[in-house]
Amino acid sequence: MHGRAAALLLPLTAVLILAVALSATLGFLQVSIPDVFAILWAKLGGQAQPAGIDPVAATVVADVRMPRILGAVLVGGLLGVSGAIFQAILLNPLADSYTLGISTGAAFGASLVIVLQIFGLALPSGATIPVFAFIGGVATLAVVLFLAAGDRRLSSTSLILAGVIVSAILSAAIGFLKFLADEQVGLIIFWLMGSLAGAAWPNILLLAPTALFGTLVGVFYSRDLNIMATGDRAATSLGINTVRLRTVLLAVSTLMTALAVSVSGIIGFVGLIVPHMLRHIVGPDNRLLIPLSFFTGGLLLLFADTLTRAVLPVEVPIGVLTALLGGPFFCILFKRRQRDGKTDF
Repeated sequence: MHGRAAALLLPLTAVLILAVALSATLGFLQVSIPDVFAILWAKLGGQAQPAGIDPVAATVVADVRMPRILGAVLVGGLLGVSGAIFQAILLNPLADSYTLGISTGAAFGASLVIVLQIFGLALPSGATIPVFAFIGGVATLAVVLFLAAGDRRLSSTSLILAGVIVSAILSAAIGFLKFLADEQVGLIIFWLMGSLAGAAWPNILLLAPTALFGTLVGVFYSRDLNIMATGDRAATSLGINTVRLRTVLLAVSTLMTALAVSVSGIIGFVGLIVPHMLRHIVGPDNRLLIPLSFFTGGLLLLFADTLTRAVLPVEVPIGVLTALLGGPFFCILFKRRQRDGKTDF
């Protein structure tokens, strides 16, 4: 297993580094890959930019493109890992942060602070959109767990049903906030469609440790998740506390999703498509699936963001682009499975 993991992760790491460097060269200002590495080396070392490199290009790469590129990798990785964990916990390949309403809760929190700012209400200095989005995601999980608490086993069915109920209520609440925003509803709509244009280095410093922590926790419990896939009764007989395991992993996955949404807005299909696609390539073993979901999710979102930032003539909200790319892919995959007589995904 360790040899197979290394054989897959090492090439993916190299591909990801190359993709980051290549993406940094694309844009209005053309920069070569060696110059990108030189600029980043000087930035990380706190040194002056190398002679012979345009200072404007160095500033654009170091302070504009690179935070956005790393933000795309980290947000995609967070959504990929959280999606893999949600699917393993709920034993449902169609599960992701939307199934439990967490993304909708984060969206409601962000929409709420936008409307309050539109109406000119005084808010504490720390009451920013990311803070409200994070609070909304965490509060949604708390409500879902409260509704599902009647089932002592905290079963997947109870969690999904509770998530659907809460998500429906929050969707209606977001619609009401759009109505209140009136002419400035575009502020809410653009955020709900997702964008990494506002990513900055402070966001990276917040996302990076969260991505490392969440991925390590997922890998640490991956063996237990494999056992739990055989059923709660079998897992319990082998000494696994399924209720505690679900609660811990739900909390960690919610943290990852809420922070990702608080930086980028709503970006759909990454957490759903990435684990599902990998499951057909490497199998259902979570010891491989979870770390690979980080790299694949990061690559997918980096590709989508680079496409909308540097290739398309007009910047399309990245959430719309991922839905346009992921939706048809998922439909084709779903119909192919039906044609093959497989419905268990």
